[in-house]
Amino acid sequence: MTDELAGRIAALMPRAKADLAELVAIPSVADPRQYPPEKCRQAAEWVAAAFGEAGLRDVHLEETPDGSHAVVGHRPPPPGAPTVLLYSHYDVQPPLDDAAWTSPPFELTEREGRWYGRGTADCKGNIVMHLTALRALGDDLPVGIKLVVEGSEEQGTGGLEAYVPPHAGELHADALLVCDTGNASVGVPTATTSLRGLTNVVVTVATLKGDVHSGMFGGPAPDALAALIRVLDTLRDAEGGTRIDGLDSTGGWSGVGYDEQQFRTDAGVLDGVRLTGSGSVADRLWARPAVTVLGIDCPPVVGSAAAVPATARARVSLRVPPGTDPHAAQEALVAHLKTAAPWGVHVEVAPESTGSPFRAATGGPAYAALDKAAQEVYGRPLSFLGQGGSIPLCNVFARTFPESEIILMGVEEPRCLIHAPNESVDPGEIEHMAHVEALFLKHYADSPRP
Repeated sequence: MTDELAGRIAALMPRAKADLAELVAIPSVADPRQYPPEKCRQAAEWVAAAFGEAGLRDVHLEETPDGSHAVVGHRPPPPGAPTVLLYSHYDVQPPLDDAAWTSPPFELTEREGRWYGRGTADCKGNIVMHLTALRALGDDLPVGIKLVVEGSEEQGTGGLEAYVPPHAGELHADALLVCDTGNASVGVPTATTSLRGLTNVVVTVATLKGDVHSGMFGGPAPDALAALIRVLDTLRDAEGGTRIDGLDSTGGWSGVGYDEQQFRTDAGVLDGVRLTGSGSVADRLWARPAVTVLGIDCPPVVGSAAAVPATARARVSLRVPPGTDPHAAQEALVAHLKTAAPWGVHVEVAPESTGSPFRAATGGPAYAALDKAAQEVYGRPLSFLGQGGSIPLCNVFARTFPESEIILMGVEEPRCLIHAPNESVDPGEIEHMAHVEALFLKHYADSPRP
């Protein structure tokens, strides 16, 4: 069956390319300030039509609380068979710097064996992966299928997160394939099992009633920007690792590692610049808190005056690993920033949103079925990967469906450059991961139920 199924999927790849080209051509950026909202609606309708044609029933659009539209549909299971939810999203990041793209961002372009365009990997490539797997199986679907493809994941406005709990009965499944991640590298089948959580704060430093002339008052008059720099510098140790009082920064990662040179290449680290922190790259990226200064409000260089700044502020982001409560981490960050303030300066810290970390349980029948499928397609066992980013929906799924297995997988890998100019996908990953998904559905149907 594996060889026959592989042949079917290979024969479907020209259609997969055509589908992806049509989807990429729709600039479904979920930000009405930049792109017309009807483009997101157009993408949603394309997705609904495609999955209806692929054999799902009652595929339609549901408006979510943030105004975006989710595509939902289903196909009932054969008697006694489990049900699998397939997830992805059709909204994409904006192109950012159009001039940095080698080819037009909303035009699928093949170059050196890869397909380029915004959304080719994140996440329209995963939509096409789902479609290819379903088409290859045809009427021979051994499990029930539920589908949800959302339209505001990149905007982060939480439409689907709010939609899921009151519609739990419609979306419940034994296993949930959250296809918004991918493999550690091309040819290495991988499930993402760990996601860091997130908390942000805005810290404001005030020293004077107003800016004063640096020639008349500079020296004794406390410089708010200098004070802010002192405060922010205390968030890192001498090696650049995150150091926040009351927060453990010694965690270790036990899954697949991340080669340091590969990380330098993937992250675009300049020659001669050392990586920050200590321990393995995987430790620092997936198992420990990580602080980032996202922005600073202060006088710009161009147009700056000879004045001592009276106020300055910064937005600070803290990623937290599984096992760390994001609210407790936020409290530790706030206390640290206030305690670190020099010279008696006035400090205010305004907390922003928090997001919980996620860790998947990997000992169930769905993971066993996925591992078997991965070995048949790639010739190697399934690897486990962490991700430094957050997917809040995973925690919503975990709370709403505590008995269900959640698997994060997909066609993305480091060379895809998701969210950056020149995003691309390896078409071989679409083909092979569609094969893995199709085999998974067959193996999972045969798995003993708990």
